[in-house]
Amino acid sequence: MSVHVDRFAGKKAVVTGAAQGIGLAVARRLAQESAQLVLVDRSEMVREAADDLKAHAVIADLETYDGAQSAIAEAQDRLGRIDCLVNNVGGTIWAKPYEHYAPEEIQAEIQRSLFPTLWTCRAVLPHLIEQRSGTIVNVSSVATRGINRIPYAAAKGGINALTASLALETAPYGIRVVATAPGGTDAPARRVARGPAPGTEQEKAWYQQIVDQTVASSLLKRYGTLDEQAAAIVFLASDEASYITGTVLPVAGGDLG
Repeated sequence: MSVHVDRFAGKKAVVTGAAQGIGLAVARRLAQESAQLVLVDRSEMVREAADDLKAHAVIADLETYDGAQSAIAEAQDRLGRIDCLVNNVGGTIWAKPYEHYAPEEIQAEIQRSLFPTLWTCRAVLPHLIEQRSGTIVNVSSVATRGINRIPYAAAKGGINALTASLALETAPYGIRVVATAPGGTDAPARRVARGPAPGTEQEKAWYQQIVDQTVASSLLKRYGTLDEQAAAIVFLASDEASYITGTVLPVAGGDLG
């Protein structure tokens, strides 16, 4: 992994969903590149990550606007300004054909994978507009074209639309809004599960169909790594990407989603 040690020197960044997975990998990379960090998650585990990275931890439920607003307000107060917000909260809860989703499960998927990004974007905008600068990097997914997780796909499609429209709306203020669309990514077992693990043989078969389709759709025929995902996110957050906005970058081995 190539690290640009001073690429974020003097920069203030907020990473959500930072307790584990891609969010933690992004936070580590930003810390290595000299960013000052606030890490946000609803899990207490984020305190461990913050201690390791000499960052500040905020515990918040970003599925609510009040949670997002309080997290951004605390970050702004702690950092003095926010140069970059990485919106990483989300993740499919169930894996099954759409006709098997209960209405409350559909709502829960949208609440998990769309609203945290909507809310934090709304909460941070007044600060970025006032300072007339800043970058928002949203983490979407190539699962917008995938099987057995339609509500999650719809949520991530919403993030793609948000990214394009918000970039158009905020460009006059010197704000960039971009996104990555990760494909399948190898990661350690989650310490806090997103949802129930597949229990029945049918549920296991439905989950395996996702894995098989993900690998088949990738030209490189493999899952990516956390470092590969973090590298793309951190590049888009950096000044090296200063002429990129309104774009969703697939990081999926050639799968365009």
